[in-house]
Amino acid sequence: MKTSRIGRRIAAGCAGALVIGAVAVGLAPVAAAKSYAVTIDKVALKSPGLAVEFTYSCDAGSRDWLVANATDVSINAGATGSAIVKTDKLVCDYNSHKTRVYLPPINGEFFKGSKAKVVLYYFDPETGYRSIEASATTVV
Repeated sequence: MKTSRIGRRIAAGCAGALVIGAVAVGLAPVAAAKSYAVTIDKVALKSPGLAVEFTYSCDAGSRDWLVANATDVSINAGATGSAIVKTDKLVCDYNSHKTRVYLPPINGEFFKGSKAKVVLYYFDPETGYRSIEASATTVV
């Protein structure tokens, strides 16, 4: 049986649409993976707490907060610090942005030579879901 010219055109059009759709689906995870990221650039002593510089990116319309926690992991230490960067202080437009946050001590105090572990992560205040983490351990 011979196919008609119209039938061949319809088949070619469907095949083209499938290829374009497959390419779009293949590229989508790359874009989604890039839209949420966080990296720690620098941790410095700002007595009695710590100053943390970091780079972040998030989706437009994001409602997540960025949470920073620090723990002094030196021998016989116990200082901890914490800070939250709420959504209204973040620029969420898929691009990377740099910012700095001060982590005041919750208990104890960070001293020169303290070995601090800093963890940054996105936090959804409505669901309590925690995602995309970065951590660094450094001597301040």
